[in-house]
Amino acid sequence: MRSRARHAVLAALAGAPLVLAPLPAHAAGGTLTVQRGGPARTLTFTAHRDGEAVISFAASAPGVSWVREGAESAVVSVAVDGHHVTDLVVPSSDPVPRSLGLGHVGKGRHEVTLRFAKGSAPAARRVTLSQARVRMPEADAVALRHAPAVVGRTGWPFGDPYQNAATDTPLIAWHETRPAATPGHRVIEYSVVWSNEDGGTDTPALMARWGRTTDIEWVYRVEVDASGNRVDGTAVYQAPLHLTLKFAGRYEGDHPVLQTCTSNNNMCDVISPDPPLRFLLDASRTRPEGRAREAVMDREPWTYRVAAQEMVREGEIEDPSDPVTREVGDQRSYLFVEFAKTTGAATGFGSVPGVALGVRLKADPSVLYRSDHGEPTWSIDRDGAVATTVELPAGTRAADIASVEALRLPTGWGDNGAPATVTSVNRGFFLDEAYLPQPSAIAWTGSVTLTRAAPSAVVWRP
Repeated sequence: MRSRARHAVLAALAGAPLVLAPLPAHAAGGTLTVQRGGPARTLTFTAHRDGEAVISFAASAPGVSWVREGAESAVVSVAVDGHHVTDLVVPSSDPVPRSLGLGHVGKGRHEVTLRFAKGSAPAARRVTLSQARVRMPEADAVALRHAPAVVGRTGWPFGDPYQNAATDTPLIAWHETRPAATPGHRVIEYSVVWSNEDGGTDTPALMARWGRTTDIEWVYRVEVDASGNRVDGTAVYQAPLHLTLKFAGRYEGDHPVLQTCTSNNNMCDVISPDPPLRFLLDASRTRPEGRAREAVMDREPWTYRVAAQEMVREGEIEDPSDPVTREVGDQRSYLFVEFAKTTGAATGFGSVPGVALGVRLKADPSVLYRSDHGEPTWSIDRDGAVATTVELPAGTRAADIASVEALRLPTGWGDNGAPATVTSVNRGFFLDEAYLPQPSAIAWTGSVTLTRAAPSAVVWRP
C-alpha cells in the first residue's frame, strides 16, 4: 500500500467516531479505570442464588487502535474471588459494549478484580470500563453454564504467548441448541467470531465465500439432559484440520477448557504450559432464526471495524482498490449481502453448482461485478442463509445499483445438473467512512431457480 493512501486509510479507521447502540438499561452502572502500573480495581456484587454470572460494560482505551502497529490493544485481566477467569482485549479508544462470562458463583457476596495486564500494546496506558455491572441471567443459564473457556494461542514452545492481543483475537460468542435423540435432551453448540485467521482460507476467498474477513468457527458441542446436566461422553470440539474429536480435557465446573492451537483458530483440549490469556466470552445469545452466522456480527457492528483494521495493519488491502482484480480492496467499496438458497437433486455426474451474486450499476449496466470474480471455487455451494460480498468501484452507494443477479456455475470439473433456487436476499449494506455497517438498502423474497440452461436471474431491482 502506498504511503499517502495508507495514511489516509489509517486516519479514517483510527479517528472516525464509533456510533453504537446504547447499552441496555440493566447494564447501567459505575465507571472503573485500570491503568498501566496502577492498582487493581474491584467491583463487588451479591449473588442471590448459585449460578453463572456475566459482567457487562462499555470498554475503551485512549491511544489504542487495532489498525496501528504498537497500539493494537489494551488487555484487562478479570478475576473472581482471586481466580483468573477471563481476559478482555480492548482494541479501540472509542467505547464498545462488551460482555464476558464470570463463571459459576455461589450464593453470597463476590469480588471482581480488574488489572491492566501484560500483552497490552506499548501505546496503551489505561482502560475505562463504564456502565459496569454484573448480572446473572436466568433464561440462558444452561448455555452459560457449559460455555467453553478458550485459552489464547501461544505457539508453544517458541511462539508469542500474547499474540491474541494483536491478531486473530476472539470478539464475540454465541450458542445454538437443537433437540437430541433422547427425549427431553438438548445439544448445545458454541461458536466464536475471531477478528481474522492467520492461516486457512485466504482473504479474497473469505470475502467471496463468507462475506467477511473475520473467522467464524464452532468450538464445542455437548448434549445436556432435562436438568441441564452434561451427558457423559457427548462432548466434542473442533480440532485441527476441522476434525470433530471427543473432548478429553479438563473442566472448570461445567466449562470445558480448550486452547486455540492453530493459525486458523481450531481447538486443542491439551493446554500449553502457563498460557497467559484466556477468554470466557458471554455466549448467552443465539443466532437469529433462519439467518446466516454473519448476522451475529450485524448486531455487533464494531466487529466489522476491527476486521477492517486488521486487514489494513497486516497489509492485505490492495492499493488502489480495483473491483476487476481478485485482491481485497477498501472494504468500504463492497456490498455485503446475505441471501438464502437451496440445491436440488443432481441429474448427472460432475461437480455441484455454486451460486454467486452479480451487481450492475446504473452508470454502466453492461458491466457485471461478481462476488466470485469468475473463480468457480469462490461461488457458494452450501445451502441455507449465506453471506458474500461484491466489490464495486470506490464511492459506489446503494442508490447507484441497477440490479442484483444470482449466478449459477459448477464449482469444479463437470456439472451434475442440479438446480439452485434462491429464495431471499436478507440484507445488503455498505460500510460507512468509519467502517461500520450502514442500514440495509436491499431486501427481496421470492423464488428463482437457476439451471444449466438458465444459469442467471435478477433477484433485486430498486
